[in-house]
Amino acid sequence: MTIQDFPTAGWPGGEAAAVSLTFDVDAEAGWLGEGDEYARRLTILSEGRYGVTRGVPRILDLLARYDISATFFVPGHTAEHHPAMVESLLDAGHEIGHHGHLHLRSDKVSEQQQIDEIDRGLEALERLGVPRPRGYRSTSWELTPETFGLLVDRGFLYDSSCMGDDRPYVEAWDGLEILELPVHWSLDDWPRFGWNIDGGGNVADPEELRRCWTAEFESARAERRHTSFTMHPEVIGRPYRLAQFEQVVAHMAESGDVWFARLDEVAELVAPRLLKVAS
Repeated sequence: MTIQDFPTAGWPGGEAAAVSLTFDVDAEAGWLGEGDEYARRLTILSEGRYGVTRGVPRILDLLARYDISATFFVPGHTAEHHPAMVESLLDAGHEIGHHGHLHLRSDKVSEQQQIDEIDRGLEALERLGVPRPRGYRSTSWELTPETFGLLVDRGFLYDSSCMGDDRPYVEAWDGLEILELPVHWSLDDWPRFGWNIDGGGNVADPEELRRCWTAEFESARAERRHTSFTMHPEVIGRPYRLAQFEQVVAHMAESGDVWFARLDEVAELVAPRLLKVAS
């Protein structure tokens, strides 16, 4: 279900647009979840680890320079193996969202494995002192009816996995509803730069990211809506790519009429209005 007559959000401070910067910190889990054979592929695991050792610190520095709070989706496995990184996110005031445990795609595993992904991920974050996540993002943005039901049952405020609108909306399935803060492949760094030796991929011109994401922001300003961008620290954390992304951030900041918000902040603002309209 999408909301055709979207109620004006009235962004804080009367800003024209709301923007959320989001980062999926998959690290080694991004590959281990693909299959047991990756446990002995040290090179590909090291690239995932690069996102923690180099990507996250660079991203945190950038966000601090512009005084922006962001949302980081962290698998339970990543949290368990990189607790200092989790602490750095919390210390900087960023939101930590749920991103499974071993980064398993819900459409490729059993119902019990989907339950385990949700509950083990919650337990891992809780052990490290992370406030109970209010938001969830599915692996590879594949959301099944079983996981949808688990999100509602476990009391998540919002999901960020679907693409039914380019504004916050209510996603529904089989009588259940959840606030959706939508995503899109064009607003993700992985389709541009994701590459591995088995499946290939892309090594795109990073200036294309700057042009397209700046255009997306300008369209959000014109329509007075929310938009979000999805990144992976091992991808966007390469310096020449981060330099182009910083130009996008600088452009948005210089506009003077943008509310940079964590996804949970957006959800808290729009959920009461959207869920009321949907009901």
